[in-house]
Amino acid sequence: MDLTSPSKATHEDRRGRLISYGCIGIITILVVSILYFIASRGLATFFQDHVDLWQFISGTQWNPSVLDKAGHPQVGALPMITTSFMVTLLSAIVATPFAIAAALFMTEIAPQRGSKILQPVMELLVGIPSVVYGFIGLTVIVPIIRTLFGGTGVGILAGTSVLFVMILPTVTSLSVDALNAVPSHLRSASLALGATRWQTIYKVILRAATPRLLTAIIFGMARAFGEALAVQMVIGNAVLMPHGLVSATSTLTSQLTTQIGNTVMGTLPNNALWSLALILLLMSLVFNLLIRFIGKRGRFNP
Repeated sequence: MDLTSPSKATHEDRRGRLISYGCIGIITILVVSILYFIASRGLATFFQDHVDLWQFISGTQWNPSVLDKAGHPQVGALPMITTSFMVTLLSAIVATPFAIAAALFMTEIAPQRGSKILQPVMELLVGIPSVVYGFIGLTVIVPIIRTLFGGTGVGILAGTSVLFVMILPTVTSLSVDALNAVPSHLRSASLALGATRWQTIYKVILRAATPRLLTAIIFGMARAFGEALAVQMVIGNAVLMPHGLVSATSTLTSQLTTQIGNTVMGTLPNNALWSLALILLLMSLVFNLLIRFIGKRGRFNP
């Protein structure tokens, strides 16, 4: 028996390592390629078409094929940026209390009954396609808003209502994981000192899980910020500064999905849309950095 020759297990280990490294390499190439493609197209607006960056960020007129009185293209993205942040923040603010309440019910109040009732509901909400949410919002939420507040019914309020339901399962699931990650000895110590269950939940469990709960909220915000189809159907798709919650406006994603097919690659209108995509990419990176930062600060020390 030759003891110097590699064993079968060693060959399998090397083969598995090569396959893993190959997959990691392919993923890295794909990510770098996507970043390069979006960045090169998005930056062409400023370097190739000589659009002023501040004008792009702070301008309120969006019509890339038309020049203003000074001879500059009308590529102001401020209305879409403002609307995207407003819809994202409002949907997160509305969804957070419901998500945390559902997570507390599933983990602290009635774990068995809560899991049997709420877990299938969360899974059902996750599995519904975005177009279904948008259609329900267009046929149910928009007429209700029109009746109660007047106007056409489309706008930030309708978009917030749709996104609230869409991000609720994400925030709830991550909140459940955050609450389950709280060490059990903290609960036992609080109860042993005479605290009630609600005092333990409020002053011990929620405070200990705050960093992870913030991570769940940011995940939900990232989900809302990048949603396109459902918001597009209820937002109004008018590139105007929002003057209220029921005025027609547009987000970055809705403008991209409605206009990218009507432009020619390499032209200013097309490059301007890729600049909007670059803003979305940068915001995704910001959300990921926030999640990593909060995640590091939220680790429980043994």
